[in-house]
Amino acid sequence: PSNPFAKPSIVSPVISWNMKMKNNLVRSLAITLGILLIPLVVMQFTSEVNWDRPDFVIMGILIFTTSLTFNLAMGKMKHNPKRLLVGVVIVALFIYVWVELAVGIFTNFGS
Repeated sequence: PSNPFAKPSIVSPVISWNMKMKNNLVRSLAITLGILLIPLVVMQFTSEVNWDRPDFVIMGILIFTTSLTFNLAMGKMKHNPKRLLVGVVIVALFIYVWVELAVGIFTNFGS
């Protein structure tokens, strides 16, 4: 029988949070690796795509951080009307940084 005078455990929420964070990390890593496989495979068949190691590292960091940010934001904002707006902003920032690194429309970072 359980003790009615026992203090509630703080371990259970911590374990739950750790599992959610681990799931977010694993999901983000899987998404990143899956997307990075696209240029890796395409490079085997055409010379149009020519990425070297720094390209993969920078794009991997960008995809991973965007995916992790998106997963964490969507997890925190369940049934929130601003959820769509936050998702669009995260994706728009990803596209902006990607384009800047690729061709430098507004700055000279990638060129």
